[in-house]
Amino acid sequence: MIGLLQKIFVKNRGEAETRTAMGMLCGIVGIVLNVLLFAGKLIAGALSGSIAIVSDAFNNLSDAGSSVITLLGFRLASQKPDEAHPFGHGRVEYLSGLMVSVMILLMGFELLKSAVGKIIDPQPTKFGVLTFAILLASVAVKLYMALYNRSYGKRLGSEAMRATAIDSLSDCVATAVVIVSMLVSHLTSLQIDGWCGLLVAVMILWSGFSSAKATVAPLLGQPASRELVESISALVCAHEEVIGVHDLIVHDYGPGRMMVSLHAEVAAEADLEVMHDAIDNIEQELAHRLSCRAVIHMDPIRLGDAENEALKAAICAKLPQIGENVTLHDFRRVVGPTHTNLIFDVVVPFENKQSDAEVRATIERIVAELDGNYRAVVEIDRPFVGK
Repeated sequence: MIGLLQKIFVKNRGEAETRTAMGMLCGIVGIVLNVLLFAGKLIAGALSGSIAIVSDAFNNLSDAGSSVITLLGFRLASQKPDEAHPFGHGRVEYLSGLMVSVMILLMGFELLKSAVGKIIDPQPTKFGVLTFAILLASVAVKLYMALYNRSYGKRLGSEAMRATAIDSLSDCVATAVVIVSMLVSHLTSLQIDGWCGLLVAVMILWSGFSSAKATVAPLLGQPASRELVESISALVCAHEEVIGVHDLIVHDYGPGRMMVSLHAEVAAEADLEVMHDAIDNIEQELAHRLSCRAVIHMDPIRLGDAENEALKAAICAKLPQIGENVTLHDFRRVVGPTHTNLIFDVVVPFENKQSDAEVRATIERIVAELDGNYRAVVEIDRPFVGK
């Protein structure tokens, strides 16, 4: 159905416009389907007297509200940058996803209270063919919603749609639990409606928590994926002028709004204007291929300096004293009248719990043990790359 509606309403548009239109289309379809499910389950709950079905119905109503928020989020996020928001409004999508998660959590708590009340004072439920058919249709509809929200959420890079997909999938399981409750009550004397309502509420709360976790991470600032970092590094290093890259940072201002900054190592003896032109070309290539704005800082590296390479190798060999996966870059040697400064940056993983002062003290000791009057001038970095 989504594919058909896309052909009718979303065509002949640019990439950004298509993304916004598809997000809004999916939101509208979600509103319509959830309202229909709410009405159907409310009728089924009234006919059967089941608190679990009524809980499931109001869960669908909250999902309709979530779809409204998602719809507004896509609309607001598509606004162009302005003086107050020079990086655009893309993070509105993350905020809308967070609001959806909060609504799911609030609904879960309310349903939890109702279910506990039904456990304390259980009431018999009535089995009906119409009720059973409505619940089976609900499972099918919610499964379809989970599939298209997951598919388009991945395609559009939308955390709000991914959150909706998770919620829809949990709704499928929750409704299946309600169906089991009805069958058990009909075939036996056991009244487990309240307990099933409790299970539904817990599943809704877990869904809300998972969705909130996924949307809060980009708002707080999460590291770029290793795949993205490796693709950027490969693209930059494919140019013969670049020896290596480090200090690569990706700033996320919403889906499709990415800024990249990095240091590119170039030969110190190369012509400055030639290197500057090469870096400009790389920035433009990154913008074209990854739809990002890139800023590259040039770091001059002296090639063929045997003493530099020997000193660097000697220090690298002792870096495991600090911990695993510790690396260095930007290695320079500055000779003075009384001593020689070895200047470099050391990258220490976040799982290494040593303080910067402790790491620096270890490095200073390593450098002092070298054969010569050397002193360490070191900067401690942490990686900006996800696992």
